[in-house]
Amino acid sequence: MARQRKRKGDPVTGWLNLFKPVDMTSTQAVAILKRRFNAAKVGHGGTLDPLADGILPIAFGEATKTVQWAMDAEKEYVFTIRWGISTASQDAEGEATATSDARPTREAVETVLKNYIGTIEQVPPKYSAIKVDGQRAYDLAREGEDFELKAREVDVFEAAVIGMPDADHTVIHVTSGKGFYVRAMARDLAFDLGCEGHISQLRRTRVGNFGAAQAVPISKIEETADKAELMALLQPVQAVLDDFPQLAITRAEAANVRQGREIQLMPHLVEQWRAEREEDDRTALVICDGHAVAMGEVRAGRFEPARVFVA
Repeated sequence: MARQRKRKGDPVTGWLNLFKPVDMTSTQAVAILKRRFNAAKVGHGGTLDPLADGILPIAFGEATKTVQWAMDAEKEYVFTIRWGISTASQDAEGEATATSDARPTREAVETVLKNYIGTIEQVPPKYSAIKVDGQRAYDLAREGEDFELKAREVDVFEAAVIGMPDADHTVIHVTSGKGFYVRAMARDLAFDLGCEGHISQLRRTRVGNFGAAQAVPISKIEETADKAELMALLQPVQAVLDDFPQLAITRAEAANVRQGREIQLMPHLVEQWRAEREEDDRTALVICDGHAVAMGEVRAGRFEPARVFVA
């Protein structure tokens, strides 16, 4: 008998604004959603630590082609630093590496925190997914390997103390760009303040357009049996592409673009693109009937597709 092909799943496409719970890895969340939606292809828009909860954008199908824009998006965090104990991983999961009786005042934290606003140099935590000679840094750290990670430039747009419930804890809100590590900020703040400290609680409250108020808890996904209700939770592919001019084209033009062909844009679309684009940026997103068709560039009044989304 001929061997039957294994079913690969349905061609589900779109973004889900997921609220990930504590004690779940980003990979586990993806696996749950892949099974619940019976989706052929699923990914996420930026890892969230198991001990953190909050926004984890999930990409299905054609939306996985836009993951890089979710990862590059502005992010917001609310986190609590527990003073007095430093850990190997800079969070509550790691083993204690140092203790101290020193506790910073709120005023001291606020003063030092101002130095972290802007474009700063930050050394990522050793317990991170960064690759070192082909291996994940966290694997090397767990094996006791001695290695150093290079400092990288990251952007911190806002940073403020929003609470200090007692002398042992400080609650901070941060708005950052890509590549920023909250655990590294806690480590560096503790060093600058002459204290020991680690992250005891972390929540990501926003990734780009995905905010906590509209986020869907994974418990709701697991409780929903109706496929139509699940699909209604998805946002379109362009949910992470609002920084680019969006040009509406006809179905005939969309068919050509999906074949990789250039199209001539109507004059009013060219004018719209010129009005909305960033200086010297030729990128545009063309849509048809509310669906993303392709990302590409506008040159001499023509749209040249570069990344096409299957209908």
